[in-house]
Amino acid sequence: MTPAKPSLDLLRSLTDEHVLRALLAERQLTRAQIAARTGISKPAVGDSVARLAEAGLLRDTGERTTGRGRVGTYYALADDLGTALMVSIAHDGAVAEAVDVFGEVLARDVEDLGRPVRPRKVAQALRKAAAQVADEAGPLRLAVVSAADPVDRATGKLVHLPDSPFLLGELSPADVLAPLVAGPVTVDNDVNWAARTERAADDFAYLFLGEGLGCAVVADGEVRRGHAGFAGEIAHVLTRGPDGRAMAFIDVFADLGVRQPDSTTIDVAALRTALASDTVRATLADAICGVLLALVTVSDPELIVLGGPWGPDVLDAVSDRFARLPRNVPLRAPHATDSPALTGARDEAVRALRSAVLTVSS
Repeated sequence: MTPAKPSLDLLRSLTDEHVLRALLAERQLTRAQIAARTGISKPAVGDSVARLAEAGLLRDTGERTTGRGRVGTYYALADDLGTALMVSIAHDGAVAEAVDVFGEVLARDVEDLGRPVRPRKVAQALRKAAAQVADEAGPLRLAVVSAADPVDRATGKLVHLPDSPFLLGELSPADVLAPLVAGPVTVDNDVNWAARTERAADDFAYLFLGEGLGCAVVADGEVRRGHAGFAGEIAHVLTRGPDGRAMAFIDVFADLGVRQPDSTTIDVAALRTALASDTVRATLADAICGVLLALVTVSDPELIVLGGPWGPDVLDAVSDRFARLPRNVPLRAPHATDSPALTGARDEAVRALRSAVLTVSS
């Protein structure tokens, strides 16, 4: 049986997508250059450019080729394709950025959240920061949110679990941002976004050690969020505490005296000072190894990344102990150390915006 030929509309749609992708890779090109880069015939590219320009997706830059031969017109993506909003909610404030399809940050705003962090204050800061960048950069087509709290997979709401360091309650970033964003709002926790920047392997775990504790599990190249979205919430994993006692991971820090007053939040400065003690360093390494052993047993990663503000500080001590256990994998520090969660969320915002532009063309 002779296979059906693709329809003319499908061929045109595919051609338009290739033309747009070429202009996403290089800011401006002539029709001849697009044809050379895509392998599509010049007449087909010419028709596609005309369609996309009429649809408002491309523009004539006004620049022309020079030299001998036929003069070529440079085309670029239209200026009014909209922007994507990236928001980070963490203990040090709410950060909002508007990015374009090329990943350039067009506007940025930072709002202080104060201490303790409360849902109403976060909602106000989130709304103010998003409005500020929208005023500067233009319409927001979609948003990506990174939050330093568990995120309900079904609703996108932030969830307060026992001993969570940030008391955000059931804040819904999507509801807060809805009046400012035309399209979807994607919400995930900060550790998952940080893990997405690593590309360490198809199967790895990312342990975050900071004021809070978290973990991301990556399997087959994808972050696994679990049924409710709470995969990787490791605070209550039973491990070895001081004097060999079994206790929840989060309680180890209380016994070591390195939590902030009246809080389960880890005092990072106090912890780093305490690490000068061989006893404290050994105790903490044993506790972390207990958590790592549970991760290896359940998820079978190729390697584990020790990230967060103080993860690299204990990497050597933990690696030495972990290598002696019957089930162990290599440990390493993260490649991305400058705001990895923000970087991961920004990358997703750019990817989603590009996808939205390509979808409009089809």
